[in-house]
Amino acid sequence: MQEELHEFERLEVWELVPRPDKVMVITLKWIYKVKLDELGGILKNKARLVACGYRQEEGIDFKESFALVARLEAIWIFLAYAAQKNMVIYQMDVKTAFLNGNLREEVYVS
Repeated sequence: MQEELHEFERLEVWELVPRPDKVMVITLKWIYKVKLDELGGILKNKARLVACGYRQEEGIDFKESFALVARLEAIWIFLAYAAQKNMVIYQMDVKTAFLNGNLREEVYVS
């Protein structure tokens, strides 16, 4: 949990402001997951702070929603092309990818 909160602070994801009148505030909740190894032993405990955005209504609380993700077919084409050209492929995971986007609207969470 501390690592997640540290990343929010480091990337300046939010700022503390007084709650405006007549504005919908999205609640937050912690999601916990235990990552296991192949023998069932605990590798690490993970925690993510998520917004309960399912309480919002399209057209009232937001205009559109979009998450940029690659289609599986595009990944297959890329891998096939790289294999044909004998290229080396590296994989990585960006834990804070969704914290880097800019929002058009102001969003209030608690």
